[in-house]
Amino acid sequence: MSKIALLFAMLFLLPACSSASNNSNVGEDVKITQQVKVPAQIKQQLLGSPVFIQVFKEERVLELYARMGNDYRLIDTYGICNFSGGLGPKRQVGDFKSPEGFYSVTNSSLKPDSHYYRAINLGFPNAYDKSQGYSGAMLMIHGDCRSVGCYAMTDGYIAEIYRYVESALQNGQSQVNINIYPFRMTEKNMQRHRNSSNITFWRQLQPGFTYFAKHRQPPAVGVVDGKYVVNAPMLFHSDAVVSEFALTQPK
Repeated sequence: MSKIALLFAMLFLLPACSSASNNSNVGEDVKITQQVKVPAQIKQQLLGSPVFIQVFKEERVLELYARMGNDYRLIDTYGICNFSGGLGPKRQVGDFKSPEGFYSVTNSSLKPDSHYYRAINLGFPNAYDKSQGYSGAMLMIHGDCRSVGCYAMTDGYIAEIYRYVESALQNGQSQVNINIYPFRMTEKNMQRHRNSSNITFWRQLQPGFTYFAKHRQPPAVGVVDGKYVVNAPMLFHSDAVVSEFALTQPK
């Protein structure tokens, strides 16, 4: 058996998550745990594979996943240096909020010459944001550890995230989906924030979190009548993700 084949065989013997859950409704499972990160040798082999990103504001982390077979496996978890405005979606220019919701990026979203080292334009406002009349532009994930409305990483972290996103897009992935949540959307956490003025919006996001936690496949997300709608993806497509979002060009 070749070295690469052996590494993949070893990985498939590892559990996908650090602890098992017997609860079929993951949204109600308060013991949801992160996936086990793939070994360093496998991590390098997955460069160029389709990728998916989740961001959690309250936990201040960005999670990068890559597809292996039919599942997306955790490449790494990166601490977020800074974001602004606290929990809740961005609504207008000047509110200093960082976006929440379902976004997708393409090659045109990549900014290798950013003033903040490297940057990935989230494409705010997306179709949902536009339906709500939200305004703003140039909302990024970038380096330099400084933020006003963006998600700022260390230069080292954004360099690695950028490399995986760029490689995936160059290797044929049409878009990379980035799902941004206020927190890990377990039912316990939803109850903890039940009095927030944002709870109705967050209930629209929760099914996306739940679907990925259960199936290890990014959900397909659309916007219908001004609301997010989450559905199962069309499996075995090149990206294993369907998105109806229209990216806007930065001003």
